[in-house]
Amino acid sequence: MLPDLLPLSQRVGAALIRQGARVCAAESCTGGLLLSALTDVAGSSAYVQGGLVTYSNEAKMNLLNVREATLMAQGAVSESTAGEMALGALALFDTDYALSVTGIAGPGGGTVEKPVGLTYIGLAGRCGLSRVERRVWDGDRVQNKLSSVAAALQLLLQAVEDQSLSKAMPR
Repeated sequence: MLPDLLPLSQRVGAALIRQGARVCAAESCTGGLLLSALTDVAGSSAYVQGGLVTYSNEAKMNLLNVREATLMAQGAVSESTAGEMALGALALFDTDYALSVTGIAGPGGGTVEKPVGLTYIGLAGRCGLSRVERRVWDGDRVQNKLSSVAAALQLLLQAVEDQSLSKAMPR
């Protein structure tokens, strides 16, 4: 069963509006689905600043300042890459929060060390990198992408409700 993202996106939007905060995203394996889910909510222009789909390593490096050394040592699907993607998006869009998603949606591309469904979701706020979550989904390509978006939205919702990430540095 595929998750219905709209109710979660609406909750995220309401929380961002209450806080007066803005968000951006840097996506790889989700291919823009995260930003699509955020902007499916009417009025989302009040809190969605923008985002990038950086599918290639070159795009990650050139647009988000992900370090080549990180990509070479740990790969595009790694905790460090997800963290650098989130920080790069935060700096580029000058928002209160930035999400990143990088993973192996499937059906191919997996290895023993990095199986299909492996996904890293990063969250950065004005105080810097908050966290990167590692998830391994067991669905098909579409289900893995939707699960990643739902997890990213939930991570953001928790952070916005906590409000601790955006307070460190004024805009």
